[in-house]
Amino acid sequence: MRLVFATHNKNKLVEIKNMLPDYIELLSLTEIGCHEDIAETVDTIDGNAILKAKYVTEKYGYNCFADDTGLEVESLNGEPGVYSARYAGEEKNNDANIKKLLKNLKDKHNRSARFKTVIALSLNDHESLFTGICTGEIIEEKRGEKGFGYDPIFLPEGKNKTFAEMNSHEKNEISHRARAFKQLVSYLSE
Repeated sequence: MRLVFATHNKNKLVEIKNMLPDYIELLSLTEIGCHEDIAETVDTIDGNAILKAKYVTEKYGYNCFADDTGLEVESLNGEPGVYSARYAGEEKNNDANIKKLLKNLKDKHNRSARFKTVIALSLNDHESLFTGICTGEIIEEKRGEKGFGYDPIFLPEGKNKTFAEMNSHEKNEISHRARAFKQLVSYLSE
């Protein structure tokens, strides 16, 4: 089975390739000739995932899945949420996003947060959604060199390592993205 993963994010692509069974041939946007950045114009995580999957299927004719992920911080009323990648500006700078989040949490005692990933699958003219959530908290300073995005400041519930301190196997056991992708793989295996 050939599927396009609607992303230009090389980190996500590697992470997902490691989770998929061998019978699924994963194609990137680059491999199908899609070099544009698909605009995320919807104000929900679910909506952006659906928009990207539909775009690839309609414009390029491939079965496709797309994900959108947001970090939702309880004491910030769910911020940064759907704007996680652009929290500190359109340039999508991870360090600037982390710095802004830590500044906004400076006087907050409640540092509870959750990562939420939604995957939209457009397969044979049918759409399906899969949601994965990982709860935890935002720590006060960065720890670890692995991962990407907010991984250095996100401490998953019940763990003593941030996502950025975990190897890919450890992270894929519990992450929001892994949970959503396990649902996707299970669905594709039926």
